[in-house]
Order: sequence, then C-alpha cells, then structure tokens
Amino acid sequence: QVQLVESGGGLVQPGGSLRLSCAASGIIFSINDMGWYRQAPGKERELVAVITNGVNTNYADSVKGRFTISRDNSKNTVYLKMNSLKPEDTAVYYCHAQRRGSPPIVHWGQGTQVTVSS
Repeated sequence: QVQLVESGGGLVQPGGSLRLSCAASGIIFSINDMGWYRQAPGKERELVAVITNGVNTNYADSVKGRFTISRDNSKNTVYLKMNSLKPEDTAVYYCHAQRRGSPPIVHWGQGTQVTVSS
C-alpha cells in the first residue's frame, strides 16, 4: 500500500515562489512515474508536470519555464518548484504516482491548496 502526502502549499503574492513536496510511504518500488495535477473550483483536473522513470520530465504549456519537477528517490519524495506564480495558478495541487500496466496502478495524494493573490 502506497500513501502520498503533499505539503508546501499556501498563500503567495503574484510573482512569488513556492515549493510543493509529496512524500511517499509504504511500498514504492513499483512506481514508474510521478507527477502533479491541479484542480481549480468548477474546473477539470489538469496535468501540471510529470517525471517518468525518475529522469524525463514534461510540463503543461502554461507552466513551462516557471515550474520544475524533481524526484529524490532516497527520500521517496517528489517536488514541484513553482516560480513566477500567477493568479491563474490558484488551485488544489495533487500528487500522482503510477505503476504502468494493464490496468495501471494509480495513487493520489489528498491535495494541497495554492492561492496566488495580492
């Protein structure tokens, strides 16, 4: 059983920065990919960033050049460094982990609130 716990959210002014952390516990050896999604009230959950095989990264166009995803295997933790934050980034951010397969095995964190406002 894998548990994902996010932290690091909060209130920040436009142009500011935050770093989100997602700590995994339990059996984590089978996880191939980890990423971050976000969901604003009344809107669909969207992919923000993903790191596959602990190496390759991909980002939503809206955050390219501003956000950086990384993974520390020794700590079983994935991070999302967010710079130049905009009000449009306001959302609940969810950690996501996946073991590839048919069907894939997916885990979700409980979410952490990020609010960008002056």
